[in-house]
Amino acid sequence: MVEMLTFVQGPIDANNYLLIDESTKDAILIDCSSSDDSYVNEIKQLGVNLKKILLTHGHFDHILGCNRFSEEFGCDIYVSEPDLEQIAHAPQMTMMLGGIEIPKVESVKNIVKEGDIFKIGDIELKAISTPGHTKGGMCYLTNDGRLFSGDTLFRRSVGRTDFMGGSFEQIQKSIKEKLFKLPDNTVVYCGHGPNTTIGYEKKYNELV
Repeated sequence: MVEMLTFVQGPIDANNYLLIDESTKDAILIDCSSSDDSYVNEIKQLGVNLKKILLTHGHFDHILGCNRFSEEFGCDIYVSEPDLEQIAHAPQMTMMLGGIEIPKVESVKNIVKEGDIFKIGDIELKAISTPGHTKGGMCYLTNDGRLFSGDTLFRRSVGRTDFMGGSFEQIQKSIKEKLFKLPDNTVVYCGHGPNTTIGYEKKYNELV
């Protein structure tokens, strides 16, 4: 069995999703939005072996904990190659958005590509390239019908596209041609805000 826990973290309340194999305590974290002691200690108290962090994209509010988590847990961190540029520019981006000072994120050293598969217990996560919010936006689809959409798809909305590398036409294409091809009962775990389903978004999302 694989347990999933949700942590709302960071300055913009991003959702971080922790998948734990109950038999081995191995774990995968999707996005890593805070380096606060309370967050790190909460993960430690679970007694998990954090193996990997899978980033949906390189914006600062999804990567702020990467350096700390890499040091504390020795985990590998993955991002798409195009979003290495986003990570490199994260300190400048935070200054533009309100003067938040952050160090350079140098712990992300592994590249994820379309079609890559990550295993945790009996769960497989398949990487789906969904550019638009950023050039290298990545979603992760499980073999039991869950989609971790990052900031590509929200409940009745989509990720903003006015930052570096964003494209509204591209995010629409990614959603229509890839995500909306998934079964309607696919549960979507978004980068911010509440969960939704593919079927609900096909019916009610007016931005796609």
